[in-house]
Amino acid sequence: MTDFINNYGFLLVSKILGAILGLSVYLPLMAGQLSLATPGFYALGGYIAAILSTEVFKFNGNLFPLSYLFLEMLLAAIVSAVLAIALGIPVLRLRGIFLAIATIAFVEILRVLALNLEITGGAVGIFGIPQPFQSQIEYLWVALPLLVLSMLFLYRLERIRTGRALSAIREDELAADAMGINPTYYKVLSFTLGAVLAGLVGVVSAHFLNTWNARQGTFDASIIYLAFVLIGGSRTFVGPVLGGMVLTALPEALRAIAGISGLPNWLAQFLRDGRLIIFGLLIVIGSVFYPQGIITPELLQRLKPPKRQQQ
Repeated sequence: MTDFINNYGFLLVSKILGAILGLSVYLPLMAGQLSLATPGFYALGGYIAAILSTEVFKFNGNLFPLSYLFLEMLLAAIVSAVLAIALGIPVLRLRGIFLAIATIAFVEILRVLALNLEITGGAVGIFGIPQPFQSQIEYLWVALPLLVLSMLFLYRLERIRTGRALSAIREDELAADAMGINPTYYKVLSFTLGAVLAGLVGVVSAHFLNTWNARQGTFDASIIYLAFVLIGGSRTFVGPVLGGMVLTALPEALRAIAGISGLPNWLAQFLRDGRLIIFGLLIVIGSVFYPQGIITPELLQRLKPPKRQQQ
């Protein structure tokens, strides 16, 4: 058991964090908005944690106090929400590919700023971020409750008026507007909630990885997080959770396959380094054969046990 935790503790926590990032992409999609801004807010949350923990907070002892970690999460949530509202009000008037391009531009702007600002460490980044836990597996004490709370929140959100309004906007924005639903309000709300979630994951990830740089928020990451939702399922929150966990573990599985003796060198090299190509192929194949993802509301409905009929 100890060997399993030492070997796979990092992967287990990464899968949980990947599932939460999938949910942050899913939230704007609830209103039919293809936003690729998640890596930007993820990187922003990580930089807030890295700067505060290395430059601002002073502590005694070997472990970083959890109270400081939660304070970083609170500040990252506030900053992400304010920035998301400021960005969302003008940008969410766009639709489809134009919205995707605008959010990609936002991610690139943050990346370039991170590369050129002294406070972010430039291209080198910030190293030696203090650890609140003695081992990587202990990050489950923060990551797992965050995932569970996010899933409970989305479970409730899909069943109240706000969730039904988001679904109506996704299906037909003009019809929803005619019914008295304010599309701008709900689109900005879903975009902001996704940004806050990504910022929270960024804070945890910065401490978990012990280093943070501009490579954490790139266009490549946007494609990976989008794949979490498109492959797992874009019509229910269970899909991004499954997609995030499976696709986060996929590179490790590919490296294990590449290590099998007897494989041609070119195939082993492709399996090790062709992660983005494989993700792209999965998006194309999934869009053709599973347009709503693997997990759909209909599938979940069929999996529910039948209700007992009262005598």
